[in-house]
Amino acid sequence: MRRREFIKLIGAVALSGSNVAIAQPAIPVVGLLSSRTLDDSELAAIRDGLNEFGYVTGRTVEIEYRSADSNFNRLPTLAAELVRRLVSVIVAVGGTASAEAAKAATTTIPIVFANGSDPVKLGLVASLNRPGGNITGVTFLASTFGAKHIQLLHEAIPDAVAVGILVNSFNPNAKAEMVDIQGAARTLGLQVNFENVSTDAEIEDAVALLAKHPVQALMCADDSFFADKGKLLVALAAQYRLPAILSDRRLVPVGALMSYGSIRNDALRLAAGYAGRILKDEKPADLPVQQATKVELVINLKTAKTLGITIPLSLLGRADEVIE
Repeated sequence: MRRREFIKLIGAVALSGSNVAIAQPAIPVVGLLSSRTLDDSELAAIRDGLNEFGYVTGRTVEIEYRSADSNFNRLPTLAAELVRRLVSVIVAVGGTASAEAAKAATTTIPIVFANGSDPVKLGLVASLNRPGGNITGVTFLASTFGAKHIQLLHEAIPDAVAVGILVNSFNPNAKAEMVDIQGAARTLGLQVNFENVSTDAEIEDAVALLAKHPVQALMCADDSFFADKGKLLVALAAQYRLPAILSDRRLVPVGALMSYGSIRNDALRLAAGYAGRILKDEKPADLPVQQATKVELVINLKTAKTLGITIPLSLLGRADEVIE
């Protein structure tokens, strides 16, 4: 081989090698695991959280989304799919069950949860400040809202003597929340009637039964299971003329009397932000569990008028939004 040809060959090989060296790696994939279907605003909150750390969906990060559509039994299978997909981090939302399924599926892939339960009591993390292991996240301690809902109902409807409460018995937090609700009701002299439900048909039967007791108001234990049942709950409350207080503010404009709860999209944004930090090589064990503390009270005066309820001015004055 002539010297000039040899030099050209060496140059071509070197150029080829440099191209390989500078080729962009495949963009990271965030596995999104949810026990229920997320709406557009919730998905946008997750994208916003990633954007804050420079990750743009479709350009610098991909999201692999798996929803159990409120069938919690599907979560282990969906979590396993994300592990096989070799995602860079799993964001588990929509309640405790999602986080538990993700934790059971992997001890190596980082996990970020967003749920309303105490993650230490559930064994998800060792402590809030030092989570340990491959998991951290955001908690909004929604399991404490049941007692607050009872108090708000009593303030709005002081003549009420009994409240009907729907509970998903498959939720590991159900018993603890029922104890809190019973304690708050006892203090206020209210009777509470619990009904366990796990399907739409059971919800319909339970509300019909509660209306016959009778109860003067309706609420649900805070549970992602009920998040997909909002329209059904509002329709049943209207059918039986039961004022309803729920956690999801989106249900107040369509007929619920009140909502009180966390701004959950804020929690989702924070969780996605943690996923962004992990993609930048931070470790879950070094990221303290965040507490989303923003809550809001929304009241529908139109529903109150339809039900013949006069909301006290003291309560209206504390509302973040009043729908007239």
